[in-house]
Amino acid sequence: MNTEESKTQKEELEHLREVKEPENFEHPEPDAGQPEAKAPAKGFQRVLPIVIVVLGILIAAMLIYSGAE
Repeated sequence: MNTEESKTQKEELEHLREVKEPENFEHPEPDAGQPEAKAPAKGFQRVLPIVIVVLGILIAAMLIYSGAE
């Protein structure tokens, strides 16, 4: 099912102009339609390094323990 709204010829031309414009890398700004791009993600980025370190310690302990037998 196609839920897109049909665009008028003027809207289509405006869209093509926006798409063809080069991106401004000197002053990047998140799109107004993407509020999630304005705020940095929280939670997972803080937990992931901790999880990786804990898993590394567990794997090292398992390797040392299995090598000691």
